[in-house]
Amino acid sequence: MTATTTNPAVNPRGRTRRGPDLVAIRARGISASTAKYLSLIIAALCTLLPLVSVVFASLKTAQEYGATGALEPPQNWFNFDNFVTAFTRGDMFMGFVNTLIVLGVSLVGTIILGTMTAYALDRFEFRGRKLVMGLFLVATLIPSVTSQVATFQVINGLGLYDTKAALILLFMGTDIIAIYLFIQFMASIPVSLDEAAMIDGANRWTIYWRIILPLLKPAIATVVIIKGIAVYNEFYSPFLYLPSEDLISTSLFRFKGPFGSQWEIISAGALIVIVPTLIAFLLLQRWIYKGLTSGAVK
Repeated sequence: MTATTTNPAVNPRGRTRRGPDLVAIRARGISASTAKYLSLIIAALCTLLPLVSVVFASLKTAQEYGATGALEPPQNWFNFDNFVTAFTRGDMFMGFVNTLIVLGVSLVGTIILGTMTAYALDRFEFRGRKLVMGLFLVATLIPSVTSQVATFQVINGLGLYDTKAALILLFMGTDIIAIYLFIQFMASIPVSLDEAAMIDGANRWTIYWRIILPLLKPAIATVVIIKGIAVYNEFYSPFLYLPSEDLISTSLFRFKGPFGSQWEIISAGALIVIVPTLIAFLLLQRWIYKGLTSGAVK
């Protein structure tokens, strides 16, 4: 027993030969951990530094902002005048109200149209079904900027220019990704549920409303999160199609002019804009992680 533990020639797995291997394994483990934490620290710094710069700028006066650096702390940490100016002169309250109206109607319309379209494509066999699916795929490959002139003419021809209905129509009718997401989730719902309901006398509308739609809650949560963030942050469409009214994304634009920009007020307004999304993330983070992961696997 003693010979097998002390003679490396007899016991190739003895301590004298296993030692260097363990040292190498530990060294690789330490290197991997160091690289992992170093990359996380760099990513955190890249994410937080712009936000820190915005927080510092929001607490500075105009003269102080022009005389100091972006990462130089403010002299007065309790200078909230920029927040008051951004909220009042920027008319951010009406911006929040208009954004809430456009966002709510767009989400409801997207969910209803998307789920009904996915139900028809997944449950019904009809001539041209593959063609419709192919056209959806082609639509996702066309850059949106190439159709902006035609889109503007259609909106103007319908008499919807400078109305909230233009934004709602655009946000509801351009989400092919949501339709694909609903189709992928719906494919996992057994058709036997539809057949059992039809035996019990249910028609197609009852099956969709009472059975399919409640089972699509994870997909609906995913679409609400992704679509909600996209609509909330959208700047181009509200700026072009609704010039007489402000959404929350365009309300801060009035502090930027041809003769200069009030960046300290814009920074304060940007922090006010972040608050609702931060609250929504804290309340819905479980659904966000679960929904995005499910959407990636389906």
